[in-house]
Amino acid sequence: MRIPMDMPMAEHGENMGAGGLYRLLAWLSPSYPVGAFSYSHGLEWAVETGDVRTADDLRTWVEDILAHGGGRQDAILLAAALRARRDGDSAGLAEVAELAGALSPTRERRLETLAQGTAFRLATQAAWPAGAPDEATGQVAYPVAVGVAAADHGVPLDAALVAYLHAFAANIVSAGVRLVPLGQTDGQRIVAALEPAVQAAAEEARAATLDDLGGCALLADIASMRHETQYTRLFRT
Repeated sequence: MRIPMDMPMAEHGENMGAGGLYRLLAWLSPSYPVGAFSYSHGLEWAVETGDVRTADDLRTWVEDILAHGGGRQDAILLAAALRARRDGDSAGLAEVAELAGALSPTRERRLETLAQGTAFRLATQAAWPAGAPDEATGQVAYPVAVGVAAADHGVPLDAALVAYLHAFAANIVSAGVRLVPLGQTDGQRIVAALEPAVQAAAEEARAATLDDLGGCALLADIASMRHETQYTRLFRT
């Protein structure tokens, strides 16, 4: 069953209030200090080689990542982290955090998720303290950090998933607008066209477990590897 995008989303009958919506809009805004603008998720190499040359190419590229690559994997990890934190399962949360760091297929993907996640956790602890103290130390993957914050603030899983995946997809589109280059209107058309893919990825993650982790967006993974040695780079990944 698809979740209507214009209806309040909830888990276990819990609706998200204005406070939860406000927090999600703040946390996953491009202005939140995680440095998201500096990552292209391997897209910079794909543009360099001509694999992504048009708006349709970019939309297809992001759709595949949401369905088969890092977007799908992040959503499953976020859901597992939120549930473990909400249920007080410290061991389960530690397992999710360890997996999230270990499953990055390339050095740059690991940098992307750990740098953003750690920045997100530090900013959120400083500006939005809530719940029990975060016992984690060191770096933490981005979807895990967002899942923990959502649990601490009572943000429903469905809303957190859609907001995270929208931000994830929109950030890659923003990189594409600058790299291809494309117009801002083209970028917004792509974001609008990605709504079904975001919704489908969120629905899958809501029903998934850690056993469902994995991906097959091989071209995106190879692009991330190639980007490590790309001669001219605008983005960190």
